[in-house]
Amino acid sequence: MQAILATLGYVLHPDGERVLLIRRGKRPDDVHFGYHNGLGGKLEPGEDVVAGMRREIREESGPECHLPRLAGTISWPGFGRRGENWFGLLFRIPEWSGNLRAECPEGTLVWTAIADVLAGRVPMRESDQHFLPLVFATEPRLFHGAMPFDQGKAVSWSYRVTTGVAEDLTEGAPSP
Repeated sequence: MQAILATLGYVLHPDGERVLLIRRGKRPDDVHFGYHNGLGGKLEPGEDVVAGMRREIREESGPECHLPRLAGTISWPGFGRRGENWFGLLFRIPEWSGNLRAECPEGTLVWTAIADVLAGRVPMRESDQHFLPLVFATEPRLFHGAMPFDQGKAVSWSYRVTTGVAEDLTEGAPSP
């Protein structure tokens, strides 16, 4: 399967009770138009997933991400506007620095209570409610999911959880 590689990051507020979301409302052709979503987007050629996630968050909201934590992966066959397949790497970002942008090119930045997100009180794609409890779990474990789409709607959801706690990503020196 060929897929568009993308990242989705959830920047956590220092209070641990809120997450930074984008209320997508600037482009009517956006598949997330009118919904709240995490920050992220497509990887650029030659870019690793952590660099891509950091770039997207910096471009969309301003902060520099430190020690992102991989929450899981999701295969989204048929998700794209024209039925493209997407593969997403989801991150929790508990450590960051810098200031939020006053303006976001994708919509409005909103600190949102995680409890409201998990309770379904925030306008989000219905399909997000399947994986967000895994992203925001009190004791998170790395998960790998599949969520096929047909005509813009998720048709199923399945996932596996690893047996250990998700590890922090650390940066290493390039291989010789």
